[in-house]
Amino acid sequence: MARRCDFTGKGVQTGNNVSHANNRTRRRFLPNLQRASLMSDALGEAVRLRLTTRAIRTIEKRGGLDAFLLSTPTAKLGKSARVLKRRVEKAKAAAAPETPAAAPESPAETPVDA
Repeated sequence: MARRCDFTGKGVQTGNNVSHANNRTRRRFLPNLQRASLMSDALGEAVRLRLTTRAIRTIEKRGGLDAFLLSTPTAKLGKSARVLKRRVEKAKAAAAPETPAAAPESPAETPVDA
């Protein structure tokens, strides 16, 4: 399983451990990945994802999973997030009823400024 966040794409970075004597040895900086179940209002189900703690905080700040996906440009999302975004958009479109054309208001209903 790849050590990469499903939404932000953050992955492993490399660097050096530097001792007091300035000896350098290679090391890996691993992202803080967590298994998270987030509720999608549009889909009506919990979605299980592997996210960094930073992504979880951002999702909560933006108002939940659906709001985060719809407000984030598709180019900035990871592959699994793009698939989930399409599912949410389809579910929202199916749930939104078709609005009929608004009838013109009659002059009796509009208030008159005196």
